[in-house]
Amino acid sequence: MAVVAAAFLCFGSDASAQKTTKLFNGKDLSGWNFVVDKNSVPAEQVYSVKDGVINITGQPFGYMYTKEKYGDYKLHVEYRWPNGKEKANSGIFLLIEEPKNPFPNGIPKIQKANQDSEKPAGEWNEANIFVKNGVITVYINGVYQNTGTNKVKEGYIGLQSEGKEVQFRNVTITPW
Repeated sequence: MAVVAAAFLCFGSDASAQKTTKLFNGKDLSGWNFVVDKNSVPAEQVYSVKDGVINITGQPFGYMYTKEKYGDYKLHVEYRWPNGKEKANSGIFLLIEEPKNPFPNGIPKIQKANQDSEKPAGEWNEANIFVKNGVITVYINGVYQNTGTNKVKEGYIGLQSEGKEVQFRNVTITPW
């Protein structure tokens, strides 16, 4: 029994390191900071929560970002363009070293390895993004899209406002 108890103690600390945390609590945006292009309107006019979903208007440009920096994690985010809307340019920012207005520096655009795997407007998409030592690997709806590298190893996570309305939910992070 002592060996089993010792094994639980050893694995217990490892298991807590793998704990998934909600970055969005489903109720409010208390864990986030906001950037609005030229501070032209209050952030509340661009970023809001309704029925457990983050709503971003897309105008003016900007992004919301976590209050804490993260490194070496799996990020899970579900997103969609609302019913009756078309797909638009939006995104998830990773490893933001220093927030800037209207967008952070150093956002590389990498060619997709596979065809677009996003669902039509109105349907929820699932992004699973793995970040390890600055290497970022992206899966959309279970389909590998690309891998990129960043010299930054730890940074904020952001959800973009660019052009059209977009919604996010179930934003979680699991360190590894």
